[in-house]
Amino acid sequence: MRLNLLLASATALVMAAPLLVQSSPVQAQAAPANGAVQDVVVDQGVLRPLAIAVVPFRGERGSDISSIVSGNLKRSGYFDPLNPASFIETGLTLANAPNFPQWTQIGAQAVLYGAVTPRADNRVDVGFRLYDPYRQCQLVSYQFTATPEQYRRIAHKISDIIYQRMTGEPGFFDSRVIFVSEEGDQLNRKNRLTIADQDGFQPIYLTQGDEVIMSPRFSPNQPDEVTYVALGKDYSRIYLLNLTTGRRESLGEFDGQVLAPRFSNDGNKIAFSIIRNGNTDIYVMDLRSRQLSRLTTDPGINTSPSFSPDGSQIVFNSDRSGQPRLYVMRADGSGQRPISRGGGSYTAPAWSPTGNMIAFTKSGGGRFSTGVMNADGSGERLLSSSYFEEGPSWAPNGRYIMFARQTRGGDTRLWTVDLSGRVVSQAGYQGRGTDPAWSPLLDGPPANLGFNQGPDSCSS
Repeated sequence: MRLNLLLASATALVMAAPLLVQSSPVQAQAAPANGAVQDVVVDQGVLRPLAIAVVPFRGERGSDISSIVSGNLKRSGYFDPLNPASFIETGLTLANAPNFPQWTQIGAQAVLYGAVTPRADNRVDVGFRLYDPYRQCQLVSYQFTATPEQYRRIAHKISDIIYQRMTGEPGFFDSRVIFVSEEGDQLNRKNRLTIADQDGFQPIYLTQGDEVIMSPRFSPNQPDEVTYVALGKDYSRIYLLNLTTGRRESLGEFDGQVLAPRFSNDGNKIAFSIIRNGNTDIYVMDLRSRQLSRLTTDPGINTSPSFSPDGSQIVFNSDRSGQPRLYVMRADGSGQRPISRGGGSYTAPAWSPTGNMIAFTKSGGGRFSTGVMNADGSGERLLSSSYFEEGPSWAPNGRYIMFARQTRGGDTRLWTVDLSGRVVSQAGYQGRGTDPAWSPLLDGPPANLGFNQGPDSCSS
């Protein structure tokens, strides 16, 4: 089947603001449908989520849209959607403001409601309003125009707008995750390259399970471009896959096994490792000229390169000092220096999209942890620890990290943690999975969110 993220547009309810929802078909095999939203664990008793009333939207698929929005906001850890059974006011329409005392009475700090309205061209308008019932003013209003089949995509974009308005940071819900899904037992295990919405829904198999798949990664500036490693009986290859066209292209044959490819931020280069003659070194290929440059030459294992967002530096891990540590070098391979300072082994570094932090996997004392540090190696913090976890990948807003976690004697699943380390949850995908990679936003955030468009608008 073909995965379609069809064309849609959006306009502000108060002022028009065109927005494109890009088309992204891919040749693929449908995976099973997803299950329920996972609970979020907020520990250490510090974070107090905002109580938000998400009123079921009116119209076809309206209740589905509001349910998806509610689930997204809950998983973020910053919102606590109230039980609709507690709502006093009913019958809200886009033409009217809420009865504010009836919402403050139940403790709602924000009220979201909307409607799906059919159009003559077989599309629908999905409009919503968000109010602050205590200040009695409108926080944001917006309207999307799309096909009815796009209801999940529109729900994610609504979630992004609400998240941005309430936290001041960009959202991350209108994005996807690519990972390696697993089936079967240890003697007959099949893994496949799989893509799904960030909440785990609409999973699609991109490979058939006849190769071992490793290290899938998105291009930071092209959410339809992916690279990954495929291992066959007598080969290891790095592939480029275009999710729109389904075209798969090999980077060529290399003398040695290839590992851990990752795009530069502009999508024009890929850094990866080659195991050759007992050494593992990092190389960079210019995708336009296919010219290959070797960046490391010392004995040992040098792998898992990750570009800084500005493309000037690469973080990687190396065991040249005796155990795996994190190093940074210039993009041409010069100026190599260690940045990790603690005990234990550091692997799988990933530079954040904001440029100021690096995520990593750390092992020691029989435990594995997902941590972050400043780009210069200072300020190390461990966000999550368990029997086994690995492979951190940043959400496009740089606030959340997805990783793979395995319990003792159990299966490997996808998990997320926020930068505070207090919001930890299993990711939405219900099956077994490893090596997740988060896409950039499928398109840019709206330029106009309806702020301050009238006398009833809340100040930012």
